[in-house]
Amino acid sequence: MNEEINKKHEREYRKEEHRKEEHRKDEHKDDKKSSPPSNADNVENIREFGTSNIPEGNERIQILPIIGQIEGHSVLSPQTKATKYEHVIPQLIDIEINDKVEGVLIILNTVGGDVEAGLAIAEMIWSLSKPTVSLVIGGGHSIGVPLATAADYSFISPSATMIVHPIRMNGLVIGVPQTFEYFNKMQERIIEFITRTSRANKETLKNLMLETDELLNDMGTILIGEQAVDHGLIDQVGGIKEALAKLNELTKEREP
Repeated sequence: MNEEINKKHEREYRKEEHRKEEHRKDEHKDDKKSSPPSNADNVENIREFGTSNIPEGNERIQILPIIGQIEGHSVLSPQTKATKYEHVIPQLIDIEINDKVEGVLIILNTVGGDVEAGLAIAEMIWSLSKPTVSLVIGGGHSIGVPLATAADYSFISPSATMIVHPIRMNGLVIGVPQTFEYFNKMQERIIEFITRTSRANKETLKNLMLETDELLNDMGTILIGEQAVDHGLIDQVGGIKEALAKLNELTKEREP
Protein backbone atom coordinates (compact mmCIF):
# COMPACT_ATOMS: atom_id res chain seq x y z
CA MET A 1 0.00 0.00 0.00
CA ASN A 2 2.77 2.41 0.95
CA GLU A 3 4.60 1.52 -2.26
CA GLU A 4 1.58 2.51 -4.38
CA ILE A 5 1.26 5.80 -2.51
CA ASN A 6 4.94 6.52 -3.07
CA LYS A 7 4.62 5.79 -6.79
CA LYS A 8 1.60 8.09 -7.03
CA HIS A 9 3.50 10.92 -5.28
CA GLU A 10 6.46 10.33 -7.58
CA ARG A 11 4.24 10.60 -10.69
CA GLU A 12 2.66 13.80 -9.42
CA TYR A 13 6.10 15.22 -8.60
CA ARG A 14 7.34 14.45 -12.11
CA LYS A 15 4.26 16.08 -13.67
CA GLU A 16 4.79 19.20 -11.57
CA GLU A 17 8.47 19.38 -12.53
CA HIS A 18 7.57 18.94 -16.20
CA ARG A 19 4.98 21.73 -15.95
CA LYS A 20 7.55 24.07 -14.36
CA GLU A 21 10.09 23.25 -17.07
CA GLU A 22 7.57 24.06 -19.82
CA HIS A 23 6.72 27.33 -18.09
CA ARG A 24 10.41 28.28 -17.94
CA LYS A 25 10.77 27.54 -21.68
CA ASP A 26 7.78 29.76 -22.51
CA GLU A 27 9.22 32.61 -20.44
CA HIS A 28 12.55 32.22 -22.23
CA LYS A 29 10.81 32.47 -25.61
CA ASP A 30 9.00 35.64 -24.53
CA ASP A 31 12.29 37.16 -23.33
CA LYS A 32 13.89 36.43 -26.69
CA LYS A 33 11.01 38.07 -28.53
CA SER A 34 11.10 41.21 -26.40
CA SER A 35 14.89 41.50 -26.24
CA PRO A 36 16.67 43.92 -28.60
CA PRO A 37 18.50 42.55 -31.66
CA SER A 38 21.90 41.04 -30.97
CA ASN A 39 25.14 42.49 -32.31
CA ALA A 40 25.20 39.75 -34.94
CA ASP A 41 21.72 40.77 -36.11
CA ASN A 42 22.76 44.42 -36.30
CA VAL A 43 25.87 43.58 -38.33
CA GLU A 44 23.82 41.52 -40.76
CA ASN A 45 21.23 44.29 -41.15
CA ILE A 46 23.95 46.86 -41.83
CA ARG A 47 25.54 44.56 -44.42
CA GLU A 48 22.27 43.89 -46.22
CA PHE A 49 20.25 47.10 -45.81
CA GLY A 50 22.73 49.80 -44.77
CA THR A 51 21.11 50.34 -41.36
CA SER A 52 20.80 48.48 -38.07
CA ASN A 53 17.32 49.89 -37.45
CA ILE A 54 15.10 47.91 -39.81
CA PRO A 55 11.53 49.30 -39.60
CA GLU A 56 9.01 46.95 -38.05
CA GLY A 57 5.83 46.08 -39.91
CA ASN A 58 3.65 47.83 -37.34
CA GLU A 59 5.26 51.26 -37.67
CA ARG A 60 2.99 54.03 -38.92
CA ILE A 61 5.61 55.64 -41.17
CA GLN A 62 7.97 53.46 -43.18
CA ILE A 63 11.36 54.77 -44.33
CA LEU A 64 12.63 53.50 -47.69
CA PRO A 65 16.27 54.46 -48.39
CA ILE A 66 17.50 54.27 -51.99
CA ILE A 67 21.24 54.78 -51.69
CA GLY A 68 24.21 54.36 -54.02
CA GLN A 69 23.73 52.56 -57.32
CA ILE A 70 20.55 50.72 -58.31
CA GLU A 71 21.52 47.08 -58.78
CA GLY A 72 19.53 45.15 -61.37
CA HIS A 73 20.01 41.72 -62.91
CA SER A 74 23.83 41.97 -62.76
CA VAL A 75 25.56 41.91 -59.37
CA LEU A 76 27.79 44.94 -58.73
CA SER A 77 31.25 44.75 -57.21
CA PRO A 78 31.54 44.46 -53.41
CA GLN A 79 33.14 47.94 -53.33
CA THR A 80 30.03 49.57 -54.81
CA LYS A 81 27.31 50.97 -52.55
CA ALA A 82 24.10 49.56 -54.00
CA THR A 83 20.36 49.32 -53.51
CA LYS A 84 19.21 45.86 -54.58
CA TYR A 85 15.81 45.76 -56.25
CA GLU A 86 15.15 42.25 -54.91
CA HIS A 87 15.25 43.83 -51.42
CA VAL A 88 13.13 46.89 -52.22
CA ILE A 89 10.28 45.14 -54.07
CA PRO A 90 9.32 42.80 -51.16
CA GLN A 91 9.47 45.78 -48.80
CA LEU A 92 7.03 47.72 -50.99
CA ILE A 93 4.65 44.76 -51.17
CA ASP A 94 4.77 44.38 -47.38
CA ILE A 95 4.03 48.11 -46.99
CA GLU A 96 1.02 47.85 -49.29
CA ILE A 97 -0.59 44.87 -47.55
CA ASN A 98 0.14 46.05 -44.00
CA ASP A 99 -2.88 47.96 -42.69
CA LYS A 100 -0.83 49.53 -39.88
CA VAL A 101 1.43 51.40 -42.31
CA GLU A 102 0.00 54.84 -43.10
CA GLY A 103 2.74 56.46 -45.19
CA VAL A 104 6.17 56.04 -46.79
CA LEU A 105 9.14 58.43 -46.80
CA ILE A 106 11.61 57.67 -49.61
CA ILE A 107 15.15 58.98 -49.04
CA LEU A 108 17.20 59.27 -52.24
CA ASN A 109 20.94 59.67 -52.64
CA THR A 110 21.70 57.71 -55.79
CA VAL A 111 23.92 57.97 -58.85
CA GLY A 112 21.40 55.96 -60.89
CA GLY A 113 22.00 52.46 -62.18
CA ASP A 114 20.01 49.73 -63.90
CA VAL A 115 17.17 51.29 -65.91
CA GLU A 116 14.84 48.27 -65.79
CA ALA A 117 15.26 47.82 -62.03
CA GLY A 118 14.93 51.55 -61.36
CA LEU A 119 11.75 51.85 -63.41
CA ALA A 120 10.31 48.73 -61.75
CA ILE A 121 10.84 50.26 -58.30
CA ALA A 122 9.49 53.64 -59.47
CA GLU A 123 6.31 52.05 -60.88
CA MET A 124 5.73 50.18 -57.62
CA ILE A 125 6.17 53.36 -55.56
CA TRP A 126 3.77 55.22 -57.87
CA SER A 127 1.15 52.44 -57.60
CA LEU A 128 1.12 52.28 -53.78
CA SER A 129 -2.21 53.16 -52.20
CA LYS A 130 -0.41 54.62 -49.15
CA PRO A 131 0.74 58.29 -49.24
CA THR A 132 4.36 58.66 -50.35
CA VAL A 133 6.85 61.52 -50.07
CA SER A 134 10.36 61.52 -51.56
CA LEU A 135 13.36 63.54 -50.41
CA VAL A 136 16.48 63.92 -52.56
CA ILE A 137 19.59 64.48 -50.46
CA GLY A 138 23.03 64.55 -52.02
CA GLY A 139 21.93 63.44 -55.46
CA GLY A 140 19.15 61.85 -57.47
CA HIS A 141 20.82 61.26 -60.81
CA SER A 142 19.82 59.40 -63.98
CA ILE A 143 17.20 56.74 -63.10
CA GLY A 144 17.02 58.43 -59.67
CA VAL A 145 14.91 61.16 -61.33
CA PRO A 146 11.83 58.92 -61.93
CA LEU A 147 12.38 57.37 -58.50
CA ALA A 148 12.01 60.86 -56.99
CA THR A 149 8.98 61.86 -59.09
CA ALA A 150 7.20 58.54 -58.38
CA ALA A 151 6.08 59.76 -54.94
CA ASP A 152 2.88 61.72 -54.33
CA TYR A 153 4.99 64.73 -53.32
CA SER A 154 8.72 65.34 -53.73
CA PHE A 155 11.35 67.42 -51.94
CA ILE A 156 14.98 68.24 -52.67
CA SER A 157 17.49 69.69 -50.23
CA PRO A 158 18.99 73.05 -51.28
CA SER A 159 22.44 71.61 -52.06
CA ALA A 160 21.26 68.33 -53.66
CA THR A 161 21.71 67.74 -57.39
CA MET A 162 19.84 65.87 -60.10
CA ILE A 163 21.42 64.94 -63.45
CA VAL A 164 19.14 64.42 -66.44
CA HIS A 165 20.87 62.70 -69.36
CA PRO A 166 20.21 60.17 -72.16
CA ILE A 167 20.35 56.47 -71.25
CA ARG A 168 23.59 54.51 -71.40
CA MET A 169 24.27 50.89 -72.24
CA ASN A 170 27.09 48.62 -71.07
CA GLY A 171 28.28 45.52 -72.83
CA LEU A 172 27.81 44.45 -76.45
CA VAL A 173 26.32 47.07 -78.80
CA ILE A 174 25.40 45.97 -82.34
CA GLY A 175 25.71 48.66 -84.98
CA VAL A 176 22.31 48.21 -86.61
CA PRO A 177 19.18 50.42 -86.81
CA GLN A 178 17.39 48.18 -84.30
CA THR A 179 19.90 49.24 -81.61
CA PHE A 180 19.01 52.89 -82.07
CA GLU A 181 15.30 52.00 -82.01
CA TYR A 182 15.79 50.12 -78.74
CA PHE A 183 17.60 53.11 -77.20
CA ASN A 184 14.83 55.41 -78.37
CA LYS A 185 12.09 53.23 -76.85
CA MET A 186 13.92 53.01 -73.52
CA GLN A 187 14.33 56.79 -73.53
CA GLU A 188 10.63 57.27 -74.27
CA ARG A 189 9.70 54.99 -71.35
CA ILE A 190 11.68 57.16 -68.95
CA ILE A 191 10.35 60.44 -70.37
CA GLU A 192 6.77 59.16 -70.31
CA PHE A 193 7.07 58.13 -66.66
CA ILE A 194 8.60 61.43 -65.55
CA THR A 195 5.98 63.52 -67.38
CA ARG A 196 3.23 61.33 -65.91
CA THR A 197 4.48 61.77 -62.33
CA SER A 198 5.78 65.37 -62.30
CA ARG A 199 5.06 68.86 -63.62
CA ALA A 200 7.82 68.66 -66.24
CA ASN A 201 6.77 68.50 -69.90
CA LYS A 202 8.20 66.28 -72.61
CA GLU A 203 9.92 69.06 -74.57
CA THR A 204 11.65 70.40 -71.45
CA LEU A 205 12.98 66.95 -70.56
CA LYS A 206 14.36 66.33 -74.04
CA ASN A 207 16.11 69.70 -74.04
CA LEU A 208 17.66 68.96 -70.63
CA MET A 209 18.85 65.53 -71.80
CA LEU A 210 20.43 66.82 -75.02
CA GLU A 211 22.27 69.78 -73.49
CA THR A 212 25.94 69.70 -74.54
CA ASP A 213 27.65 72.43 -72.49
CA GLU A 214 26.70 71.38 -68.95
CA LEU A 215 28.63 68.14 -68.36
CA LEU A 216 32.26 67.44 -69.22
CA ASN A 217 32.55 64.95 -72.12
CA ASP A 218 28.87 64.12 -71.83
CA MET A 219 25.33 65.22 -72.68
CA GLY A 220 22.75 66.26 -70.13
CA THR A 221 21.98 68.84 -67.47
CA ILE A 222 22.79 69.12 -63.78
CA LEU A 223 20.09 70.76 -61.65
CA ILE A 224 20.83 72.03 -58.13
CA GLY A 225 18.09 72.36 -55.51
CA GLU A 226 15.70 75.11 -56.63
CA GLN A 227 16.51 74.52 -60.32
CA ALA A 228 14.89 71.08 -60.14
CA VAL A 229 11.75 72.75 -58.76
CA ASP A 230 11.81 75.45 -61.46
CA HIS A 231 11.89 72.79 -64.20
CA GLY A 232 8.94 70.94 -62.65
CA LEU A 233 10.78 67.76 -61.67
CA ILE A 234 10.48 68.32 -57.92
CA ASP A 235 7.62 69.93 -56.00
CA GLN A 236 9.49 71.80 -53.27
CA VAL A 237 12.86 72.57 -51.70
CA GLY A 238 13.07 71.22 -48.16
CA GLY A 239 14.50 68.70 -45.74
CA ILE A 240 13.44 66.00 -43.30
CA LYS A 241 11.20 68.36 -41.28
CA GLU A 242 9.24 69.51 -44.33
CA ALA A 243 9.05 66.01 -45.82
CA LEU A 244 7.66 64.45 -42.63
CA ALA A 245 5.20 67.33 -42.16
CA LYS A 246 3.90 66.83 -45.70
CA LEU A 247 3.63 63.06 -45.21
CA ASN A 248 1.65 63.53 -41.99
CA GLU A 249 -0.61 65.95 -43.85
CA LEU A 250 -1.23 63.41 -46.64
CA THR A 251 -1.92 60.59 -44.18
CA LYS A 252 -4.51 62.72 -42.36
CA GLU A 253 -6.22 63.48 -45.67
CA ARG A 254 -6.54 59.74 -46.32
CA GLU A 255 -8.12 59.02 -42.94
CA PRO A 256 -11.81 58.00 -43.21
